[in-house]
Amino acid sequence: MEDKPLKPWARDFLDLAMRCQALRFGEFTLKSGRRSPYFFNAGQFHDGASLDGLARCYAQAIVDDGLAFDMLFGPAYKGIPLVAAVAVSLHRDFGRSVPWAFDRKEVKGHGEGGKLVGAPLDGRVLIIDDVISAGTSVNLSRQWISDAGATPCGVAVALDRQERIGEGTGSAVGAVRASGLAVITVAKLDDLLIWLQSNPQATADQMAALKAYQREFGSE
Repeated sequence: MEDKPLKPWARDFLDLAMRCQALRFGEFTLKSGRRSPYFFNAGQFHDGASLDGLARCYAQAIVDDGLAFDMLFGPAYKGIPLVAAVAVSLHRDFGRSVPWAFDRKEVKGHGEGGKLVGAPLDGRVLIIDDVISAGTSVNLSRQWISDAGATPCGVAVALDRQERIGEGTGSAVGAVRASGLAVITVAKLDDLLIWLQSNPQATADQMAALKAYQREFGSE
C-alpha cells in the first residue's frame, strides 16, 4: 500500500459511507464464502442527501480520470439510481449533460416494451455500477451495449475491494481491465486502510483484521 494522500472524493465517499452505514466493520460472509472484516452495501444510500453526495463522488472520479465517453448506462437494479444521480451531478457540478439509460430484469410487454429504458445506446458508453465482484453485471451490460451497436468503453464503481478471484492472483477489476474496458474507482481497499489510519473512530483490531484479510486475499 502506497503512503499517499487520499483523493478528496475518496475521503468524502468513505466518510459518507460510514455515516450511512453503507460501510460496516465486523464479520461478514461474502457470496464467495470468504469471511470478510468489512462490508459495503450501496443500498444504504437511500435518501436524497446521501445519494446526491455519492453521485458527486462518482462524477469527480470520472472527470478526474479523463476517460472519453458519450453516455452512461446503469445495470439493474442498483445501477439504475446510480446512473441517474451521476448524470445529474455531471450536469450540475461539471456542466456536462450526457444521455443515460438502464436495463430491466424482465421484458415489458406493454407501453414502450423492451428491456432498455432511456436514451438510445450510442457512441462510447460508460457503465455505472456499485462494485465489480464476479463481473457478471459488467458482461451483461457489455452485451446490451454492443448489441445496440454502441461501444462499451469503461465501468465506474464506488469501491474496489482489490481482492483476487478464487484461487488465482488477479482481481475482478483486473479481469475487466484486461478485457479492454477502463475501470474508474471512487475508492479502493488501499484508500480504506489509509482512511482508517486517520479516523479516530477506527480501532487497532479493525486495522489488523483488514490488513490480515488483504494479505490472505489481496490481488496482485
